[in-house]
Amino acid sequence: MEKPYDAIIVGARCAGAPTGMLLARKGYRVLIVDRATFPSDVVSTHVMHPLGAAALARWGLLDRLVSTGCPPIHTYAFDFGPFTLSGAPGTTDAPVAYCPRRTILDKLLVDAAAEAGAEVREGFTVEAITVENGRVVGLTGRSKNGKTVSERAAVVIGADGRHSLVAQAAQAPQYHDKPPLLAAYYSYWSGLPMHGRFETYIRPNRGAAAVETHEGLTVVAAGWPHGEFEANKRDVETHYLQVFELVPEFAARLRAAKRETPIAGAALPNFFRKPYGPGWALVGDAGYNKDPITAQGITDAFSDAERLATALDDVFTGTRSFDDALDRYQRTRDEHVLPMYEFTCQLASLAPSPPETQQLFGAIHGHQAAMDAFVRMNAGTISPAEFFAPAHVAEMMAAAQTAGAV
Repeated sequence: MEKPYDAIIVGARCAGAPTGMLLARKGYRVLIVDRATFPSDVVSTHVMHPLGAAALARWGLLDRLVSTGCPPIHTYAFDFGPFTLSGAPGTTDAPVAYCPRRTILDKLLVDAAAEAGAEVREGFTVEAITVENGRVVGLTGRSKNGKTVSERAAVVIGADGRHSLVAQAAQAPQYHDKPPLLAAYYSYWSGLPMHGRFETYIRPNRGAAAVETHEGLTVVAAGWPHGEFEANKRDVETHYLQVFELVPEFAARLRAAKRETPIAGAALPNFFRKPYGPGWALVGDAGYNKDPITAQGITDAFSDAERLATALDDVFTGTRSFDDALDRYQRTRDEHVLPMYEFTCQLASLAPSPPETQQLFGAIHGHQAAMDAFVRMNAGTISPAEFFAPAHVAEMMAAAQTAGAV
């Protein structure tokens, strides 16, 4: 009988494939299963912020993405109506973002995992997570030829999204829960060049965004508060198009373009899950899910993959116990993402910003260093906690007052 895998990963997209690749590169025996066959599409924000691009570069994969013709994004612009805050989302080391089609990005990641030595089984349907004496030990499923198989591993990793079978089987506790806040929808348009800009429009109870992706297409998104979800879902197209009429200049550009695909979207809950327990771990959206308004999902999945691969390497090498290494993984993840989680949920409500925040945004308008900081905060390059720290706010306000006095 063949020995168990070191790790079985359920889900082969932006969290699962990199986790498997990184573990396989360290020499571990890894099995990755996914019910999809790649290339395969999925509802997604698409945006890979500069820190996500930096992770691809560390893994030696960024050049592969660039070679597919994915256009770089060098400017984020946030249009609040009276003024626009526009700046650079990255740093000297990671200057630009990308917005890849998931058909291309996910296939690239799956191929990289296989090249690293991970065994990848596409078209595999997981039927049950195997639990023995309170410990997850493997899974049972059907391969794409219909054969039922059972596999075992030292750890089973759920990279299978917010409806994670691994999380359900392990009864992973949730915390920091918040209900769905925003109903967001998007479609692909041709004839709408963005020239390296990611444009976001904020209006009362409405939000919209546009960013260029592969094949000359632009992802155009719109959203409204979740309280309108049931009423508006009866005619999503009409409500989707009406959002853009709140921004006449953009609406005129959109009328000159062509919608190429049906409208897709969702209203997502917000939660953290404990990401580990006896024989199991969670990575990506399976362990931490939030509204897509800040488009952090891909970048967070990459960060999670690196943290989890490091934690499990510590376990497999005997450097740390499982509980010690995975507790550190959870604490580091939560400390890193909680400020952005709270900021994201605040934005997703589409409620007006507090007066002091509106005053700050108005004051930094036109001051490039402060606008760059604002954009980098939205991109996750710096933390909202850092941007909104009293000392930093005072510094930005003083600089704006000094410039205004000149």
